[in-house]
Amino acid sequence: MNRILSFVCLVLLTVGSAAAWMQTTPQPKPYKVVFDLTSPDPMDQRAVLRWIKEVSTVNPKTEMEVVMYARGLDLVVNGKTTMAAEVAEAMKNAKFNVCAIAMKNQQVEKSQLLPNVGTVPDGIGEIVGKQNAGWGYIKVGH
Repeated sequence: MNRILSFVCLVLLTVGSAAAWMQTTPQPKPYKVVFDLTSPDPMDQRAVLRWIKEVSTVNPKTEMEVVMYARGLDLVVNGKTTMAAEVAEAMKNAKFNVCAIAMKNQQVEKSQLLPNVGTVPDGIGEIVGKQNAGWGYIKVGH
C-alpha cells in the first residue's frame, strides 16, 4: 500500500512540476529570416517548405521570405512545380518573391507564377537589403 501511495505521489509531483515548467518557459523571440533558393532540386524545395512550417510552428510571429532566382524559380512556376499545394500552405507564414532578372533570363511571365507569388527587381539585391535591415540569411541547399 505504501508503494502505491508513494508512486501516486511521485506521478502527481512529476506532472505538477512539468506543468509549472511549461507555464514559465518563455516563448522564443520572433525574428526575421530570408531564405535564398537558387536550386531546382526537389530536396532543396522541400527543405525550405519544411523549414517554414517548423519555424512557424515554434515561433509563429517570425517573419520569413523566400527569394528565388537562377533555377530556384521552378518551385513557383505553373507547369514546373510539383509542390503548388505546399507552397500555398507555406504562404500563410512566409512571402515568396521571384527575381525579375531571372524571370527575364528564363522567359517566365508573371502570369506563369503561382497565385500570390511576388516579384522583386533583383533577387540578390533583395537579400542584401534584408541582411542590411537585420534579417538572418539562410542559403537553401543540401
